[in-house]
This record gives sequence, structure tokens and C-alpha cells, in this order.
Amino acid sequence: MRAEIVIKGGTVVDGTGAGGVAADVAVTGGRISAVGPGLEGERVLDAEGQVVCPGFIDIHTHYDAQVFWDPDLTPSSFHGVTTVIAGNCGFSIAPVRPDGVPLLARTLQHVEDMSFDTLSVGVPWAEFETFPQYLDAVEKRGAALNYGCYVGHTAVRLYVMGEDAYERAATPDEIARMQAVVAEAMAGGAAGFASSASPTHNGDSGRPVPSRVADLAELRALLQPVKASGRGVVALLPGGVFSNAEVFELQREVGRPFTWTALLTVKGYPYHEKVIAEHDAAWAEGVQVWPQVSCRPLVFQMNLSEPFTLNMRPSFAALMGKSKDERLAAYRDPAWRASAWEDVSGKGGRLPLNWSAISVAESRAHPDLADRSVTVLAEERGCTPLDVMLDVSLDDDLESRFWSVLANDDPEGIAWLLPRDNVLLGLADSGAHVSQLCDACFSTDLLGNWVRDKGVMPLERAIHKLTGEPAAVYGLDDRGTVEVGKAADLTVFDPETVAPGPLHRLRDFPADGERLTADAPVGMTHTLVNGVPIRVGGAPAEEGLAARPGVVLRD
Repeated sequence: MRAEIVIKGGTVVDGTGAGGVAADVAVTGGRISAVGPGLEGERVLDAEGQVVCPGFIDIHTHYDAQVFWDPDLTPSSFHGVTTVIAGNCGFSIAPVRPDGVPLLARTLQHVEDMSFDTLSVGVPWAEFETFPQYLDAVEKRGAALNYGCYVGHTAVRLYVMGEDAYERAATPDEIARMQAVVAEAMAGGAAGFASSASPTHNGDSGRPVPSRVADLAELRALLQPVKASGRGVVALLPGGVFSNAEVFELQREVGRPFTWTALLTVKGYPYHEKVIAEHDAAWAEGVQVWPQVSCRPLVFQMNLSEPFTLNMRPSFAALMGKSKDERLAAYRDPAWRASAWEDVSGKGGRLPLNWSAISVAESRAHPDLADRSVTVLAEERGCTPLDVMLDVSLDDDLESRFWSVLANDDPEGIAWLLPRDNVLLGLADSGAHVSQLCDACFSTDLLGNWVRDKGVMPLERAIHKLTGEPAAVYGLDDRGTVEVGKAADLTVFDPETVAPGPLHRLRDFPADGERLTADAPVGMTHTLVNGVPIRVGGAPAEEGLAARPGVVLRD
């Protein structure tokens, strides 16, 4: 019997880590029906000179809301990704009570740079309250990619405790109710449980997000339903609050894979080597804790309307939740500037901001300043670098943007981390901080910049880390390898040219929301999700995307 589709003439790299072999791949009924030479099909997709491999898996996304207004899940679907995991950092958008939507939306606005107006009109809040109902709503509308989602600690806390979730410890009764909510989510198909203790995560009015108010005992209690379910992954941001040893002990107790965000490099400070040594020793004792590593420098294009990278400083945190006029007044006030400079310059025992890593990215009023360092501009103007940022921003009505390199700036350290065992590729943050960064193109960056150009690992190793490895950790037994009988999630790319392409800014979200995107990758030829081509010949396939062939991953 002729197959429905044959991907013909390529080199199959199957996602197991094995080397490539010349073979065709046949697809019938949404599944891989044959792998070998000389296959025939009703439709042929040319893969001559290309690599044919499993679709990539992005384990660290925040597509929880975007999936409703952008079921194509762009730009991930442009870059060979066929499966995403949302709900990271504890910021799922369910469960949520109707009267809790504004508080949850304000939390996401501040902590993940999601526009409040976009969230208000883009999400069908009336269609769900519980976490299983949320997955039902996603399933009803459909998505181009396979979609899994954690139930989030912050969402669960807000659902049970309301405003108090930001203010105090939970009572025993509240913890029991939260456990029931997590158990319901796991039974309804959650990919696991996610939480954050990161000091960078401040939400409504600049307060620590609710998961940061919880202690280790509460976290342990909420992981018991995950243990009882016998499935799922636990995703944490320990944030230096919970030690590696405590995380290892939790994993032993829960018995499910743990992953945490993120093991990043800092130039001149090889702490990542110490962390890997601790984790390797724990793995030797049976602990399954996977640090997430990234091939992308952590670079934000921030503005001072919502300065995520500065909001952990008290002077800026105090402005979170204030009106634009109040923020403008503060930025003009010499007394506020003096106090803010103390916050960011290292006075009072605080760690100074790395001003040498900040430069002007965009300025409507001062286009000549693009790509210039704020420290150099400060020297020229006889003021502080903070004054430069404030003055340029005020001239642009706070729409100026500044490049800020936060971490993962040591190329040698990144190259050492990427190919290692017992680490996962993560921290793409796809769907979050959309006006400030776009790392959803991590897969094409890895394959082009790091594998082809820098040679940090063999191509088959990189593909395994994008496919078979995360599929095994997340229990996606039907995906992650090119194997007869498995779901036909497949990506075809040119290894000689693959690259992420440029970033540019769009206003295509609800309520005129803006974002950075990477919608012109190089060398990404075909992508199939459950046997449906969503990218053909290097361009999105509108008919396939409209079919929304992705499935909600609930098993």
C-alpha cells in the first residue's frame, strides 16, 4: 500500500543518538509507516541533501495564554518544534476563579512581561476554572503543535488563598485543599507540577510571587499528589533559596524526574562546574535531577515601562503596579534617582548592576544612540549610566529599549555544558517576555551556531538532546524518535545552512500587543505534526496549520 506522504532522499537521524543513514520516511494515518530506501507515496516531500529527524521538543515555554489567540504557537512552529511544555515557573493560568482573573493577569504582566490588555481580551477566561477544564478549552480550539502543561504553584496558591497567597503562609487546611487541586490537575492530564523560589520573580505590586511565600514544607506537601499519580515531571526554580541537597532529597522522596531552571554561565565565574560535579555525584546515587542549560545568552531588550531586569531592586519594585504617570514622575524626580542609583550601583552592600552589559537598542528620539554603551554615554554626558537610561526613556515616552546581558555570556562554559549527560536543553521561555526577548529559536541556533559552526558536539548528539532525550524524561513514549509506529512528528532541515534568522518587532497580539519574533529561519524545510505538514519548502503550510494537528498531551 502506498503511503500518504513520503519524505524522500534525506539522511535520517533518528533521535536515539545514532548516526545518520540514507533513507526515506513514509507516513500513513498520522504515524511513521516505514523507514528505508525506495519508498513511494501519494505525496512526496523532497529531502535531498537534508536531515530528517524527529520534531524538536521545547520543554520551557509560557504559551499558556498565547495558545488561545495564536494556535500556530509562533515562532516555535517555524523552527522545527513539534511539542511544547507550558506552565513553567509555576505560572499556569489555571486553576483560576472568575474573581481571581485580574490578580492572576497582573501577576503574569509583571513576572513574565505579558500585556494585561492582551491577556484580558485574548484568553477565554469564562470557559475554564479548574486545570482539567483549561486543558479541555485548549483541546476544543486545537493547536498546531502538541501541547503539554504543568499545573503551577502560584496559580494553585491564588486559587485556594486569593489575595492572601501573596501575604502569608498557608494553613494546614489550605495546604490540604491545594493538594486536592494538584491531584485533580494530575488526574486531568497535567504534565507535572512547577514552582519558583527565584528572587527575580516579583508579581502584583512588586511583591514576591505566591510560590515564593511558600516554604519547603508546603512544596513537599504539594508534590505528594505528583508522587501518588506515578507520572509527570517536577520543574523548579530553586533560586538559591532551596539548596541542591534539598532538591535531591525531594526528588528521592517523590520519585519522579526533576528539572530546574537554569544552569547558566557567568564569564569569569565557573560556578557551573561545581554545580555539575554535585549533580553528577547525585546521579551516581540514583537521583534524577536535570538542570536546564541554554545555548542562548540571556539577553533582554527591556524598556523602563516594565523593566524586568531592574524590578528586583527596591526602588524599581516600588513602582510595579503604579500608573504610567506615577512612573514618569519618579523618573524625573532627583530624589528618586539618587535612591535608585544607590540600589543599582552597589551601595548599601547590594550587588552592583553590570553596566558594561547594557546598551541602547532602540530609541525613536535618539536613533543615533543605537548599540552604544550606556557607560560610554554617561562618561560623555557627565552623569550616571542610570541617568542616561532615564533621560533617553523620558524623551521616548518610555518606549526606548536597552540591551541587557544578564547571564550565559561565557561561550566556553556554554560549549562545555551543552553536550553533557544529565542536563536538558531548556529556558527558551517561548511565549514570555515577548517584548523583551525571543529565544524560541534555540533549536536552529543550536544546530547552526553551536553544532555546525563551533563543533561543540556531533549532529546526532544534538538531535538526541532536542528530541529523544526530553521525550524520555517527560514520558512521551509515542514521540522523540523516528521509528515505525510512532507519531509522525518530523522535521527536515539543511545542516549546511540552518540558522535562527533575524529578530524583529511585530504588533500582532490582541489589544495591539507587541512582541519580538524570529519568523524567518534559514534552512528549515519541512515540519510534520502527527503526519500533517505544517511547514513545506521552507514556508508555513497554511492548510496544515489550519488543521491544528497537535494533540493535548494528557497521559
